[in-house]
Amino acid sequence: MQDADCEKITPGLLKSRTGEFDLESILFLKLRGLGIVDLGCIGECLNLEKLDLSGNNITNVAPLASLRLLSVLCLSSNRISNLEPLRNCEGLQNLNLAGNIISSIENLQCLQLLRKLESIRLKDNTYNYTNPVCRNAAYRNIVLEMFPHIKVLDGERVVGRGSELYQLCKDIDETIKAGSYKNGQLVEHTDCKPWVEDNYWELKRSNNAIIEEAYKQFNDVLHECRLLNNRASHVISQTERSMSLKKQPKQYAI
Repeated sequence: MQDADCEKITPGLLKSRTGEFDLESILFLKLRGLGIVDLGCIGECLNLEKLDLSGNNITNVAPLASLRLLSVLCLSSNRISNLEPLRNCEGLQNLNLAGNIISSIENLQCLQLLRKLESIRLKDNTYNYTNPVCRNAAYRNIVLEMFPHIKVLDGERVVGRGSELYQLCKDIDETIKAGSYKNGQLVEHTDCKPWVEDNYWELKRSNNAIIEEAYKQFNDVLHECRLLNNRASHVISQTERSMSLKKQPKQYAI
């Protein structure tokens, strides 16, 4: 049976994928998109630290209960609804469950025992992965209350370095969107003015020779960047024009 068409994890499959004959010697394992339904002997890899099982057809995660050293687990894009066995994976720090069928907040309660858990992902906008539980309007706030120690939720940092900036940008974006529409129509603001004067970003001249040289080099680099930008815009324009011409139906004179 080919690796790309394996429904059950077997010692043979693990050995062929890792080159390890002793299952307890396997530390990192990627079994992505193999059509796996049955996790089989995965529980015998007792020293496993990182495991990627994304893009399979897994429904039962019970064999993972014995993997107490597991720190990173990716189960995205499967058919999982019951997370109870994961309560025993006490070393888990990063858990990706996006793209499954987890339907309620109650399904997540078993994960509260995982004190080392820092990152949880239940939806991934990049791949359009989600879970039914994410439809709850209060989903984000409830999850953050359930897991006050996590640092990242759905790929967005909620505490630590960068979290304040992320939240600020998000608030500004929402404010702009709220003020840009009226009765469902985009409002044009003709009287908008720049926040700063035209010469605000210009570097001030100095008598220091070192600074003068740095200023000159900066301007040279800036000039090259502008030239590259103009060339890129020209190439893109030509490509778009060429593609539009190809899409036009051919006309024949009779």
